[in-house]
Amino acid sequence: MPVEPNPALDLEDRIVASIRRLMRAVDLHSRRLVDEFGLTGPQLATLQEAARLGPVSASALARTVHLSGATMTGILTRLEKRGYVVRSRGAADRRTVIVTVTESGQGVLSRAPSLLQDRFRVALGSLEEWEQLMMLSNLQRIASLMDAEELDAAPHLVADARAFDQYASPSEPAASPRVVMPLADRLAPDPSPN
Repeated sequence: MPVEPNPALDLEDRIVASIRRLMRAVDLHSRRLVDEFGLTGPQLATLQEAARLGPVSASALARTVHLSGATMTGILTRLEKRGYVVRSRGAADRRTVIVTVTESGQGVLSRAPSLLQDRFRVALGSLEEWEQLMMLSNLQRIASLMDAEELDAAPHLVADARAFDQYASPSEPAASPRVVMPLADRLAPDPSPN
């Protein structure tokens, strides 16, 4: 059942509350993935694309899921430690790293839920083009108002994977200890006076 906006809030506060609700949905979905399947959103997206593409180079896989090479290397290391993928050198060019999903990885994929953006894209695709364009325009404007238009962003609805480093693998410690502010709280208005 949808949460009704609080009519006592002024318009500006209702807009911020709606943005926070979106961020919270992404955060909750990402946490569910980690808690139930031990995978972050980027790890699941990587595994899904590696399975879809078949044996694929790590660089092509990084481009497909819109991640940097360094981020992809870290994700593949974690997936390989769990036995979900294997990496091998290319036959024609030994500098090329080829990624192949294992039977264990296929098993995880058969049980894992869809990524949040998969469901969102289905719902988005059911809208008229003018509605989609209106949403895009409004979201781009919001990003501009938040000084976020220059931030690099992949087309994946997942929380920052670094927030889930501690969940990288049951036998692997977090990359570094840090306190991570919940994603939904990152938009909270600054309580300090100007």
